[in-house]
Amino acid sequence: MSGHSKWSSIKHKKGAADVKRGKLFSKLSRAIIVAAREGGGDPDGNLALQNAVEKARSYSMPKDNIERAIAKGAGAGEGGQAFETVVYEGYGSGGVAIIAEALTENRNRTAADVRHTFAKYGGNLGTDGSVAWMFERRGVVLVPAEGVDEDTLMLAAAEGGADDVAGDGSIFEVTSAPEALREVRQAIEDAGFAIESAELTMLPKTTVELTEESAARTLVKLVEALEELDDVQEVYANFDIPEAILEAVAS
Repeated sequence: MSGHSKWSSIKHKKGAADVKRGKLFSKLSRAIIVAAREGGGDPDGNLALQNAVEKARSYSMPKDNIERAIAKGAGAGEGGQAFETVVYEGYGSGGVAIIAEALTENRNRTAADVRHTFAKYGGNLGTDGSVAWMFERRGVVLVPAEGVDEDTLMLAAAEGGADDVAGDGSIFEVTSAPEALREVRQAIEDAGFAIESAELTMLPKTTVELTEESAARTLVKLVEALEELDDVQEVYANFDIPEAILEAVAS
């Protein structure tokens, strides 16, 4: 498994810690509200909502919180109407491609915040479409590897509709088409496996290797700073950092 895939596990653990501050739940709720507003409150007929709920579950967001967010977006409560989706594309250290997806009610504020963050950490914003072609949207389920038989996991994942299973000794990454994410997660859970996270993401078609710690550190700081912005929901990048360096800079 690449260093890029390892980052998914590191990011999820950081996100789990962020739950204590309530900030992550706020972002997860916003995503659910907007998805329900745009496609209706039934996850079975709304893929975006289905995936927003799956991600919220991955971070142990209480069921009541999820249901309130769905109700708010579907019109049973106030809020959710002002948000719009904005996607920013740019580059970081070493020419690493970065996509930042935001939900905002103030496009000018968000654009200024994102532009400032890119500049602060040696990156620069690009034009629409400048890096999006380097990524493809996929469903990804992470399964802790301890005590897991890979063949059994692969069979369960395949029955759910997964395309691939890859591991690095500590985590298995199960990938699927976006519309199969919920079924894949359910099949893995039904087979008795623990799940660390399940979410829709943008996987890079090719990666840029960063082997110098200074460049890797600057890049990770940029990614983390973008993720800290209140309006930014997701950040995707096509870096591949060796595990030893990634663990050092991410700590």
